[in-house]
Amino acid sequence: MVFDLLRFVIDAIAAASGVTLVAIGLGYVAVIARFLWDELRGMRDPAPVELPGHELPHVLLQIPVYNEPLVTEQSLRCVAQLDWPKDRLHIQLLDDSNDETTARAEAVAVELRAEGADIAHVRRPDRAGFKAGACAYGLTISTAPFIAMLDADFRPPANWLKRGVPLLVKDPKAGFVQSRCEFSNFQKNWLTRAQGLVQDGHFLVEQRSRAHAGWLFQFNGTGGVWRRETIESAGGWSDYSLCEDLDLTVRAALDGWHGIFLSEPAIPGQVPEGLRDFRRQQRRWSNGFVQVAQRTIVPIWRAPWTLTQRVAAIGLVAHQIFFPAAAIGVLAILLGSILHGSLGPYVPMLEIIAVMTTIVVLGVTLPPYLALKRGALGDYLKTMASVPPLMIYLAFSNGAKIVQTMRGRRSPFKRTPKIEHAAPNVVDVDVEA
Repeated sequence: MVFDLLRFVIDAIAAASGVTLVAIGLGYVAVIARFLWDELRGMRDPAPVELPGHELPHVLLQIPVYNEPLVTEQSLRCVAQLDWPKDRLHIQLLDDSNDETTARAEAVAVELRAEGADIAHVRRPDRAGFKAGACAYGLTISTAPFIAMLDADFRPPANWLKRGVPLLVKDPKAGFVQSRCEFSNFQKNWLTRAQGLVQDGHFLVEQRSRAHAGWLFQFNGTGGVWRRETIESAGGWSDYSLCEDLDLTVRAALDGWHGIFLSEPAIPGQVPEGLRDFRRQQRRWSNGFVQVAQRTIVPIWRAPWTLTQRVAAIGLVAHQIFFPAAAIGVLAILLGSILHGSLGPYVPMLEIIAVMTTIVVLGVTLPPYLALKRGALGDYLKTMASVPPLMIYLAFSNGAKIVQTMRGRRSPFKRTPKIEHAAPNVVDVDVEA
């Protein structure tokens, strides 16, 4: 009797995990279907908006940093070359560092100020609120109506602001514009190639399709420009979550604002090159998403949106539940197979999950790989095959932490280390073709 009850419980847990994974997969299938529909209709980025020079608004560019000496120096030199009137581009280096970054960055700032750049080297008494706190502090000492944001390892092309800011000026209900991010070191090793494959899919399939459909899509924390009015109207930056960018995105959407997504120009940054840093980054994102989901799912469900918009939004903020669900499901199936003496009872569910996984991985990663001309098909297949095992690895490495976060545990913000590469390996491709 006890044996039968234990087997029933294990089977129920395995089934619940399987249903959760399939539900998450169906959300991605919906995004892929929307992407294909947009391709058939020839959907493209918003047409460029040209503003006369005297109508270009003041823009505050915030660069939050913490102990990143070399990338910070290079970041300042890069943004000083942006094609925007120097008297209307106000650069804030939000420096919470406690190492050599501060002195080295100030030396570069002095040099660039002599060349006409407006650079404020902002220091706070402490790191309260981490990135969200730094950005909020920076807003208190500026009145610029548009706020551009870059992580220190991102290198925008000169025309970045000229492409994005005028779209916000033209559309008074657009709260932010998010540009597609490239990754200059994606060819470094198998891990960076896998990340590049997934991130290309995130930006070119998921972000663009959600934006075109009018569904919630996230501001990624870098490579974007906010309307100051939107930030203030939505309640400002909040530091309760490790994903302050997603939190503000959701609150802005609930407040009636929408975002704009741009495929071009892309902004090159970096992905972690080591498994430890990758795991840490993914754990921070997963925990942050869970924190946001706990606060926003009910308001999203009550929002005056269509059912499709609400379901799509909940799918976005809650999809990180994949990791604990996958870990629990794998353990339940292993234990259940021992209790049953066979894997047989789970084969139908595993077949469904395998088909779903294949559809999602191919649908999200193959179109961007081809559009961006990332390499040979054989190389794609090898990299693509590494993605599902990598997700299972994250399920076991991060799943327990996610459950702890769901129970209220708070984690400190841990920066992902970055290094400066001599030249970005970015392919200049017209993805509109």
